[in-house]
Amino acid sequence: MRALLHLLDRLTRLLDGLNEWVGRTIAWLTLAMVLVTFAVVVLRYGFNLGWIAMQESITYMHALVFMLGASYTLKHEGHVRVDILYRGMSARGRAWVDLLGALLLLLPTCAYILVSSWDYVARAWSLHESSPEPGGLPGVYLLKTAIPVMAVLLGLQGVAQALHALKVLLGPGLDAPHPRERGL
Repeated sequence: MRALLHLLDRLTRLLDGLNEWVGRTIAWLTLAMVLVTFAVVVLRYGFNLGWIAMQESITYMHALVFMLGASYTLKHEGHVRVDILYRGMSARGRAWVDLLGALLLLLPTCAYILVSSWDYVARAWSLHESSPEPGGLPGVYLLKTAIPVMAVLLGLQGVAQALHALKVLLGPGLDAPHPRERGL
């Protein structure tokens, strides 16, 4: 049992680490988005200049922050949920909710997004889809790739969430405290 818990712990740390890295890296796009937005406003209203590609880049960055940051947000329990019952539950009760939520809701949703977006993204890649606007960004197909990547990252974090819950259920006292109990 100890070996299984150790394996679960290592796998959980790996998945958590991946999404932590992605989240912290992608967060820098928010700074870039603010700077580009500022530049667009200054150029437009100060110099009467504007470029479609700059404006589209803001949309691209915004989409990437939300799509690729979703797994980081899940890791840090930042998604909206009804806490009325959850926060009053024992650690084992929360573990059951987290495990069942991941297995019955999150992972099937991620699988659906991955499967249903595959042809859409493949078609964009086959066409090397670009912006329909003159002077727009050429890599729409790259942006659309964020859809299945989001599904995979969110699914992996769902697996990590399920593994955290399993550690609580299989080995009481062996798992780290729940993030809410750590004051996070």
